[in-house]
Amino acid sequence: MEIYNQEKRQHYLEQYSISHLFSFQVEEFMEVREYKRDEWIIREGMRPDYLYYVIEGKAKIYVTYQNGKVSLINFINAHDYIGEMELLHEVYYTKGIQASTKTICFAMPLHKYRNRLLEDTTFLRELTKFLSMKATKMAEKYSQSLSFPLENRLADFILQTADGEIYKEKHVTVCDFLGVSYRHLLHVLVQFCDKGYLQKEGRQYLIRRSDELHRLADVLKNDLH
Repeated sequence: MEIYNQEKRQHYLEQYSISHLFSFQVEEFMEVREYKRDEWIIREGMRPDYLYYVIEGKAKIYVTYQNGKVSLINFINAHDYIGEMELLHEVYYTKGIQASTKTICFAMPLHKYRNRLLEDTTFLRELTKFLSMKATKMAEKYSQSLSFPLENRLADFILQTADGEIYKEKHVTVCDFLGVSYRHLLHVLVQFCDKGYLQKEGRQYLIRRSDELHRLADVLKNDLH
């Protein structure tokens, strides 16, 4: 993890200003942090000392169940918060959050801002909108697993988790997240390669036709309107 300083910090504060989300000045103590791919932003079970706001990149949320199984449960993208549930709830089991690409966040220290954030109606109004959209997306994920073929859902998953043109998620993680068999997943991946959407290179895939993947993924989004 790298903390930006001086001119670099100021550049991001100005280019991605979030002052409109608050009724008080948050920039004074706010850090600008960069996490590399696969770096943990928050480790599971450890309460964060910061409220994060993602300005660039993507991350994944993991949870470990009592039987030891680790599951991918959701994604984080630009303009999402990290640590908002810990801010709102004193008792909350923190999920593990791992960067899936280079990810840049604003980090607001909770020891400085917790009380002001919880009393700021401007911030709480924006946070309510974010939580509502987050809950809606989770509900959509489960309804889509019953309503759409794997081709559409896998295309969306690949675009969500790819780092640039590289896709290399573990097959077992994908099967668990999408609720499909290993055999079915491999069958569709072979189809994507045969059609030229992907090109297998060792243990990863190169995205060759992102337009076709977007076409398949957009079916999920269009159905919601």
